[in-house]
Amino acid sequence: MRRVLTTLMILLVVLVAGLSALVIMVNPNDFRAYMVRQVEARSGYQLQLDGPLRWHVWPQLSILSGRITLTAPGAAQPVVKADNMRLDVGLLPLLSHQLQVKQVMLKGAVIQLTPQTRAAVQQDAPVAPKENTLPQVAEDRGWSWDIARLQVADSVLVVQHEDDEQVTVRDIRLQMEQDAQHQASVGFAGRVNRDQRDLTLSLKAKVDASDYPRHLSASISDLKWQLQGGDVPPQGINGLGSLAGQWQGDSQRITLDALQLTANDSAFSGKGSVTLGGKPQWALDLQFDTLNLDNLLIAKDNPATQSTSAQQGQKLPPRLPRPVIASSTVPPEYTSLRDFSAKVSLTAKRIQWRGMQFADVDGQFTNAAGLLTIPTLEGKLGEGHISLPGTLDVRTDRSQAQFQPRLDNVEIGTILTAFDYPISLTGKLSMAGDFSGNRVDADDFRHNWQGDAHVEIKDSRMEGLNFQQLIQQAVARSSDVEVQQNYDNATRLDSFRTELSLDDGVMTMQDMQGASPLLTLSGEGELDLIKEQVDTRFTVRVLEGWKGDGKLVEYLKNTAIPLTVYGQWQSLNYSLQVDQILRKHLQDEAKRKLNEWADRNKDSQNGKDLKKLLNKL
Repeated sequence: MRRVLTTLMILLVVLVAGLSALVIMVNPNDFRAYMVRQVEARSGYQLQLDGPLRWHVWPQLSILSGRITLTAPGAAQPVVKADNMRLDVGLLPLLSHQLQVKQVMLKGAVIQLTPQTRAAVQQDAPVAPKENTLPQVAEDRGWSWDIARLQVADSVLVVQHEDDEQVTVRDIRLQMEQDAQHQASVGFAGRVNRDQRDLTLSLKAKVDASDYPRHLSASISDLKWQLQGGDVPPQGINGLGSLAGQWQGDSQRITLDALQLTANDSAFSGKGSVTLGGKPQWALDLQFDTLNLDNLLIAKDNPATQSTSAQQGQKLPPRLPRPVIASSTVPPEYTSLRDFSAKVSLTAKRIQWRGMQFADVDGQFTNAAGLLTIPTLEGKLGEGHISLPGTLDVRTDRSQAQFQPRLDNVEIGTILTAFDYPISLTGKLSMAGDFSGNRVDADDFRHNWQGDAHVEIKDSRMEGLNFQQLIQQAVARSSDVEVQQNYDNATRLDSFRTELSLDDGVMTMQDMQGASPLLTLSGEGELDLIKEQVDTRFTVRVLEGWKGDGKLVEYLKNTAIPLTVYGQWQSLNYSLQVDQILRKHLQDEAKRKLNEWADRNKDSQNGKDLKKLLNKL
């Protein structure tokens, strides 16, 4: 044991003595000019090292520098600025005054990929041919530098394309290792802050750059991300993911395969591609197991997202409005659709939106530089089916949307609740319509859209007013007719249909027809979606609930009684014309009896005079 310890101590002393001698014998500043020349020869970039170079021997033999800059030829600003740089070097090559860099580490770096840091071509420089038909040689392939390891810590990346807004990636931590065949392992973490939104991102990747720039492939795993702030829900959005990607330099095309991504409790998979250019062309095929939009988007006054306790009267704390970025100009809606073309195919087993549960959703979307076409967007909602094809044209400053909704056997109460309409109505809704507007938004639909639709509702129930009860109780108060007691405060219809038109918040209903075993009705009216008011005029025949078989009861069963319903949705008013109906019935009955008496006494003078009088009435 003593011999082993003695041997180790001797080796340690020799190592320390060797490193000390090396530090004394080899001056790292002797490599300054060599490094500058090598960087310029391999890439054309100008490397500037401020301050002297110095040794660092533990735990890795390294050369430390002060502030450095790296500038592209003719660029106005450096592409890389760093507070310091560390070069981990090989020990044995130093004995012969050779520099072998094992790893480059930058700390506190600012990397700018902006128009100001791009290389500027000199006016008298020769112009390269547009197409190079010569085969690539080995020196043209692989990475543009030949570093085994690269480490970047506590750094910032600024990216800007032409006149677009800058994107800044902060707190960058990058670790890259590559072998002689340019097979690399990459670890990355960073944080992007833009438009008051904060995206934290980390990943690991395997990269094959052996044929770069003609071809590059990467397999990304352990992708973790979190988005907070701005118009993101208060709890934020976070998830995991993985994917495989390829880059084809000849066609400027990026292909994504085996895409797996989660966002809160939503998850999807798929594949896609994008061909870069003046206007990128996207192609995506996505499959969702679950897509919970209520957990990804902020709902505007959506009662479906309120808690049960709040519905029972408890007050929720007021939500403060989020700050808005000041801007001298307001860009038109959806202008980003003009910047690319896309074909997207989407399928989803389950989608939750504004409290509504959709199943087996299928969507096809095509964007042609601002003309968004949706030939298919359909799915199941409860026991019903809903389809929403349409178009959105944003190629001009004023966007124009057109949709042709088709609903079959959909519960109308679910839709009313989802869009915060305080109307107590249930039933199976079927509709075929054609609507148009400027913005695809529920609030804008209430205020500014136009369109027409044919509407049918089966097994409807409208809470708050029982038409049968209103009419029969009014008749009972004004006559000696007895009625059956009905304590159900709702109007039920087996079937209801109407022709509907919408114009800037006013919904007009023509040719309303409804029927049930208890009553039939017809009418017309208007709903003001903005003021939440109603003005409807019905004629109602009550078929059941009368007691007795008198002539008055038979008359009431066959007589349509005018009924007007008006006022605020949540406090409806009504007016009936029962007295006029009963007065008319008495007049008709009196006239009938007088006619019978006149017919029996037609030969008398009194009978003749009465007949003449009745004919004048």
